[in-house]
Parts: sequence; C-alpha cells; structure tokens
Amino acid sequence: MSANPAKPRLNSPQDDLAFMRSIVEGGGRPPMTLAVCYLAGGLLYGLQCLFHVGQVIGLIRWPDLANLAFVVMITVSFLAVLTWAILRDRKDGSANRGPMASRGLNAAFSATGMANTAVIIVFGVGAYRDQDFAIWLYYAAIVFALQAAAWYMAWTLKKKGWMLATALGGWVTAVALGLLVREPVWYLGVCTVALFALFALPGWILFRDARAGPKAA
Repeated sequence: MSANPAKPRLNSPQDDLAFMRSIVEGGGRPPMTLAVCYLAGGLLYGLQCLFHVGQVIGLIRWPDLANLAFVVMITVSFLAVLTWAILRDRKDGSANRGPMASRGLNAAFSATGMANTAVIIVFGVGAYRDQDFAIWLYYAAIVFALQAAAWYMAWTLKKKGWMLATALGGWVTAVALGLLVREPVWYLGVCTVALFALFALPGWILFRDARAGPKAA
C-alpha cells in the first residue's frame, strides 16, 4: 500500500468555467415527455377547442353521444401519446441526465404540472358546488399564467428568445381568458390560438431538440 495516497483531483479554472457555462447556457436535450406534453396537448386540445367553436356558432350539430365520444377520444389519444413518451424517457434515462440548467428547467415544468393538478381540483369542485360553469373556465386562465411563469424561468436559464415570447404570450392569454369567461365565442377563440401557438409550437421545438440529441437544446 502506498504511503502517499493519491490526492483528490482539484478542478482547474477551465473546468470551473465550463461548469458555470453549462449552468448559464444549458445544453443537453429536453426529455421527450415534456416535448410530447406540449406538442400533443396543443394539437389535440386545440382541435377540441375548434370543435367547440363549431358547436357554438352552429356549424357542428352532433348528437350528445357523438360529442362525448369525440371529447373522450381527444383525452385518450393524449394519454396514449404521453405514455409512449414516458416509457421512452425511462428507457433512455434522459430525464436524469444533462447539465444543471436542463435539470432545473425540467423541475420547473414538473412543479408547474403539480400546481395545475391542484388548480383543476379547486376550480372543478367550486364550479360543481356553485353550479356555475364560468368558475371552471377560470381554470384555463390560471394554467396559462403558471405556464408563463415556467417559460419565463426557462428563458432566464436558456436565454432563448422563443421562450421569452412564449412566456409573454402566456401572460397575455391568462389575462384575456380571465376577462372573457362570459363570452364563450371569444374565450374559445383565444384558447384555440393559444393552444396552437403557446403549446403546440413550443412543443414542436422541444420535440425537434429531443430527437436531435444532447447539443440541440
């Protein structure tokens, strides 16, 4: 046994600089689950909002059972795609890899998802108790506000212009929806545009980066 045990390696200034740069600039690829949540959610629920717009203005007049089947199909399709993405991430182990900025970004969106679940329960129970559907409609406004906060945090970590634009768009959408809960056509119109522009489009960017590899994000 050597009398002089090896000393632990000390980081060089170049190593410290590279570490700090990885925190500020990010790197690593986003998890497929996050990308699919936004892309599939924006497309599917944007389509559902378009369907409801058609109902409100009289273009779509389906039987009640057909309407219910369509809405259920949207949710089932989203859950199926989401399950595929979760299984792929687990197989790749990508959710636990990558620089600190990417992991911080993933944590921010996971926390936002937890908050969204609480909001669903609060507004859903309140609307049922008071028998006022408008209370439930405030839920979407809160969701977009929470998403705006998450995207703003993403922008502070990654400094990508499209992330800041998404954050600002989410804030504007949240305010607009909160003011339009008694105007169903306008409310659905804003929701439709926002789902495609602030969920599906960012989701496509994340999906592209997730498929491209570690250097894309």
